[in-house]
Amino acid sequence: MKYHSFLVLSLVAAVFMSCTGSTTKYANRAEAIAAQIHDPNSKYVVVTCHRGDWRNFPENSIPAIESIIRMGADIMELDLKMTADSVLVLSHDATVSRCTNFSSVFKNEPGKSAKVKDLTLEEIKKLSLKRAHNVVIDTLRMPTLREALLCCKDRICVNVDQGYEFYDQVLELTEELGVTDQILIKGKKPIEVVAAHEAAYEHNMMYMPIVDIQRPAGIALFNSYLEQGVVPLAYEVCWQNNDDGAFDDACRKILDQGSKIWVNTIWASLCGGYGNDDDAAFVAKDPGDVYQQYLDKGVSMIQTDRPELLINWLTKKGRHTL
Repeated sequence: MKYHSFLVLSLVAAVFMSCTGSTTKYANRAEAIAAQIHDPNSKYVVVTCHRGDWRNFPENSIPAIESIIRMGADIMELDLKMTADSVLVLSHDATVSRCTNFSSVFKNEPGKSAKVKDLTLEEIKKLSLKRAHNVVIDTLRMPTLREALLCCKDRICVNVDQGYEFYDQVLELTEELGVTDQILIKGKKPIEVVAAHEAAYEHNMMYMPIVDIQRPAGIALFNSYLEQGVVPLAYEVCWQNNDDGAFDDACRKILDQGSKIWVNTIWASLCGGYGNDDDAAFVAKDPGDVYQQYLDKGVSMIQTDRPELLINWLTKKGRHTL
């Protein structure tokens, strides 16, 4: 079987876990979580929080990160953009219009670009973040990646969603801060591109491919892993409906291959339609009416917008205790 460089850490960690049988051997919580990610046989369900606790704090903000750490979440999912002066900041959107008070701060500069790439860090730090219901929080500013990683260090793992294009810069920073092993970066690049990229470094972040199993590009990427015998840590699987059994089939193939399965319950369009997502779990009498189906299929990584709900349910099931 053929393995690329970005798979080596997973194999080493899996062997170590099988020998120790415990997470108490680890120096900190982030290290223990990373070990669960690396272990394909672990029954622990890893909970990823989509942009942090955005229901109570501005998305991708430091308080949003602190909140999910207190909840007991395992991964902070974040998005990156680069400023005009080459600083990586946490922003899902290409512009700062939705999440900050940009229009008020620069009201005297008509025509001023709201794109992150056109603003310096100094200009971005003048902006106050907004909560999801459009309320400006005067004391909160958009964090840099450095600030976010310092907050997360040793406490929680980090998933860089939008940001593979900045791989070199992210890795340089994670190496400087000593957090590389707790970072999971993902993308849709071909196997050869990722392998060649990572071959340039002795030490890399965890990597996970994103496969949309009901779209041509996603099907082709998924099949390339299977056909070439490349075994990633996990696959992020997206699908739009359950009509053709594509998700069930993908789960079987992934587990047979020895990888983990990551699903997104944040939006119905990513997990087979309404009834399969966080909103359905929230209104259900028992969240298990939604979440149990994923455990039954072997899913062990879930990205959620309802972290407290999911964590509490998993803990009661005995599937979220380190």
